[in-house]
Amino acid sequence: MLKKRIIPCLDVSEGRVVKGIQFVQLRDAGDPVELATFYDAAGADELVFLDISASHEGRQTMLDVVRRVAQTLAIPFTVGGGISSVEAMKAVLRAGADKVSLNTAALENPGLIEQGARYFGSQCIVVAIDARFDETIGTWRVYTHGGRKPTQWTVMDWAGEAVRRGAGELLLTSMNQDGQKSGFEHALTRAVSEAVSVPVIASGGAGNAAHFYDVFTEGKADAALAASIFHYKETSITAVKEYVKKKGVNVRCN
Repeated sequence: MLKKRIIPCLDVSEGRVVKGIQFVQLRDAGDPVELATFYDAAGADELVFLDISASHEGRQTMLDVVRRVAQTLAIPFTVGGGISSVEAMKAVLRAGADKVSLNTAALENPGLIEQGARYFGSQCIVVAIDARFDETIGTWRVYTHGGRKPTQWTVMDWAGEAVRRGAGELLLTSMNQDGQKSGFEHALTRAVSEAVSVPVIASGGAGNAAHFYDVFTEGKADAALAASIFHYKETSITAVKEYVKKKGVNVRCN
């Protein structure tokens, strides 16, 4: 059985790490290079870097920041935000990323997933899904442009389509839970995890170590991502790993 992963996330805007609630009310959380260095030493299994305003602003990912972050890391590093072509993927990987995360561009051009998987291999392609529950359709709807624009896709349909086209991993974020610190969206995570054949990273709602245990067991997530509780030292990666390990979850040791 694969070990569960704990992944800090750097949401970057204008060269700084930021964190908000439900994708708004952003506040500064620090320098991306300093935080990356800290998390590498603190036992993170991987690191995710998301240039959260790139797609909305119609520009590419900040490669200079990616390059400086990558130079500090010995752990796998995923980069997303504004990546809309194979050439953009090449640039990010050359800058030091191990994987690329596609979101808005993949929804606008699903063939991009296939192109990336064919060129780099599925293991390099992460499809990020920003999900909000829609009362009008009674299920979860997919959003683009940093959670600003609704699409016609339901989460379950898009998750299946993304994997069919070659995604090697899904980064599933509950916009409803984002920044709430009340726990991950277990039912959504479990439904997607059971429906696809690739690892699912749960995101949105982490508030304490118990929430990680819950999403690994109830949500059947392969990995769990968090930001503010690590950035603001509300808990540590070591504390989370020790807690879930004592509860019987197979995690990587620091």
